[in-house]
Amino acid sequence: MPRTTSSPQIRQLREQDEDGLQESRGNLSLSELAPGVVHSEIRAMTMVCAEAGGINLAQGVCDTDPPHPVVAAAVEAIHSGQNIYTRLDGIAPLREAIARKLACWYGLIVDPQSQVLVTSGATGAMHAALLALLDPGDECVLLEPFYGYHVNSLRAMRAVPVVAPLEKTSFALDTDRLRRAITPRTRAILVNSPSNPSGKVLTRPEMEAIAALAIEHDLFVFTDEIYEHFVYDGARHISMMTLPGMAERTILISGFSKTFSVTGWRLGYLVASQRWLQAIGYFHDLIYVCAPTPLQHGVAAGLLELPESFYREIATEHQAKRDRLCRSLSAAGMTPSIPSGAYYVLADAERIPGTGAKQKARRLLAETGVAAVAGSAFFAEDAKGVNPGENLLRFCFAKKDAELAEACRRLEGYRA
Repeated sequence: MPRTTSSPQIRQLREQDEDGLQESRGNLSLSELAPGVVHSEIRAMTMVCAEAGGINLAQGVCDTDPPHPVVAAAVEAIHSGQNIYTRLDGIAPLREAIARKLACWYGLIVDPQSQVLVTSGATGAMHAALLALLDPGDECVLLEPFYGYHVNSLRAMRAVPVVAPLEKTSFALDTDRLRRAITPRTRAILVNSPSNPSGKVLTRPEMEAIAALAIEHDLFVFTDEIYEHFVYDGARHISMMTLPGMAERTILISGFSKTFSVTGWRLGYLVASQRWLQAIGYFHDLIYVCAPTPLQHGVAAGLLELPESFYREIATEHQAKRDRLCRSLSAAGMTPSIPSGAYYVLADAERIPGTGAKQKARRLLAETGVAAVAGSAFFAEDAKGVNPGENLLRFCFAKKDAELAEACRRLEGYRA
């Protein structure tokens, strides 16, 4: 049976809050949704790591240096007075650059005037799209392991996340499981490839299988493609919108945070049929007004000025970082699952003492000063109430070389 996502911690919070609300609920109270909301484990470990003065391999902050043209153009935009609101869909040069990029990389032809929306991060794009296209109670299927922000964004819209697990070790798509997860209430499938946290890059046959189910059941497909340029060992990113029959039903979401190492700029984009974009743009305008104006000029310059070799070098550099971290994890007795994309590694933490992945992550931080994220944050409980991620930890390798090297040195010296 398909699984909706929950956790003992969230259920406990809900029960506690419901008890309190039965006694004292009045006008000055939290919403019905808020009692079930807790900080993500990624944020929690980042805070714990900062308090401990550790090396943060928990959060995908991507602290490598941004490309010079991107920074220089943003600074120049500030000094030249580009500091007021833009159109709700973003500045024309950036929308046009995004359209050219999609044509160049994927052969995808879109109209920058009616199909491209510049957003406040990929998360802003996702939030606005869910508001525009899903109703409370609608189901959306996600592949497991999943990114927690996707699950919680669906919950925030009062939509229902339903998980379809990938194969346990290979992370191959199980089409039968995906089919069984679809019900009459399903409105969409959410695809994240390359994937956070597993690094899974869906193959063309796997993407085609998802597309076939979406067409058969008349579903939207939301695609988070933020790690599109982080692919290794000859893997190739396939954009769902390029597949036959998928242009109208695909909501393509990506951004610049990872590619240009500007995670704090909060700049992303969304591409969709003109039929949907106006409504999505309305909700993005309602929540964010527009993406930061001078920073839009910065990433537009990056798209226009950086050569194709820049993107190849990103993949080469991060593959080397991946290999370095995986060697160190192996030396520490934490067998890694080698990712084909993104910049995270899921590693076996069974040998680390602790009851569950959260305790194991904190134990590792205390003993090595290296922070990772509990694998349980990326899985839902199975029918027996067991979370498949309790013996997994996720590590991020998008770090500056010196800091990653020190983290690896510490891990190599660790003995559980």
